[in-house]
Amino acid sequence: MACDRPKHTTTQKSLKYRSRFSVKTENYIERPLSSICPCFTLIRMPPEVILKILSYLDAGSLFCIGFVNKHFQELANNNAMWYALYAGQQVKKKKPKLVDEVTDGLSAAGVQERPEGYWRKQLFKELAGHNETWKKKLKTIHLYTGLPSQTAQILRGLRVRWVITLMDGRGRESTFEQTHVHFSDAAVTVSWSAGDWPFIDQVTALQLHGVVRVPLRCPDEYKPGWKSLLTRVKLNKGVWKPCGSDRLVELLYVEQGITLGVWQKQREIAFIMVNLHYHRLVERSLLGSSTVQYQEAEHMAAFDDVDPDYGLHGYAAHIELYNTVGSITSGRFSKLFCRKDQIADGYLQLRVISKSNRSQHAALDGSISLPWCTEALQGKIEGCCMLGLTVFDEAKFPFWCVSAPVTMLVSDHAEVLYDCNGESFSVHYEDADGKVELELQWMEDHKQYFMVNLIIFLSVSKVNKHFGRDY
Repeated sequence: MACDRPKHTTTQKSLKYRSRFSVKTENYIERPLSSICPCFTLIRMPPEVILKILSYLDAGSLFCIGFVNKHFQELANNNAMWYALYAGQQVKKKKPKLVDEVTDGLSAAGVQERPEGYWRKQLFKELAGHNETWKKKLKTIHLYTGLPSQTAQILRGLRVRWVITLMDGRGRESTFEQTHVHFSDAAVTVSWSAGDWPFIDQVTALQLHGVVRVPLRCPDEYKPGWKSLLTRVKLNKGVWKPCGSDRLVELLYVEQGITLGVWQKQREIAFIMVNLHYHRLVERSLLGSSTVQYQEAEHMAAFDDVDPDYGLHGYAAHIELYNTVGSITSGRFSKLFCRKDQIADGYLQLRVISKSNRSQHAALDGSISLPWCTEALQGKIEGCCMLGLTVFDEAKFPFWCVSAPVTMLVSDHAEVLYDCNGESFSVHYEDADGKVELELQWMEDHKQYFMVNLIIFLSVSKVNKHFGRDY
């Protein structure tokens, strides 16, 4: 919650001598220096008088006045003043008959016995809504997505923002504020498109933080708040993978939902997109520290020594294709399973949509494209979009979560299922926990894409660890 102090400060010693002199104004009328700047008179007052004056300030003004100099910082940290502001905030919120009902009836001595800054921190938590009452709201589950239904509302209500920090080989850091946020069914896409961006070859690492700032009436650079580290990744040529391009920019996918947009010729970063899956997103954005990520408690399925196929059935999945504007298609599928003889190459195979079953085929609501924009230009990358996937186990717990860009490629070997001349396209995604194979069919008559084949592959090692099996 530390803020940078102004570079120029004035000490009491210097004020002692400077206040004896007069200065000439533009009209050549001599006036005491104290009449030009009231702080010269204010600082000579007894501390109890200054405290009385400061007690009439609001929280934002009281916080900012602590940046004037060391003397004002000590006065502005007075516990009694922050206790009064905290009690007043509680009165506004809970409307008790007496302030003592919400502040434990502390005496003046009890207020001052608290560590310095205690009541200020309590007030800031109240103003920012950083009191963890949101945990109750997360218990409400959306029937369609299987995820907490109020995730987007909680993040908006708490004014959560995300910032990225880029580091170069010399250890220099550059921080960028988000410029655009899009909430989809199961993920949020955050974009950064404004700023003085470095060249892609100069960047060595990227950090992503969730930030909650206290809504005080003061400049943004002075507002206190909390930072929670979501991810830290290294950036080099061996990490990023091309995932689409147009005439101006090329998309490079790094990992953990991070995508860099790079100008084709200059190889300078144009924008950055990050996809954040809703699973534990509120906790990850709030409960970590500036250097340590929030650690989720390890979850394992209940032990079952009766069912010989435990861990092979009872799966459900929610899938969505979307971009920075809206949803392209989505669907929820249940009763997914894999037979033991279908386990191959280290994967369990869950067939979600079958080519042979035309009743399962689903139409897409829009084209496969990914719009992008910067401060000066905008464009659209065809054949690229975002994939959101949540696989649930038999107990409806999120088992595998994906939110990342994917590319649509022409499929040479796929057979055409409809009486049309449309092409077939394949979409592939893979990480350490599994992979997804999706096939799309273009119907020329309808001028529309159809999802005709979808297979989810789960890592056998992940399944064995989660269910305590040995497949």
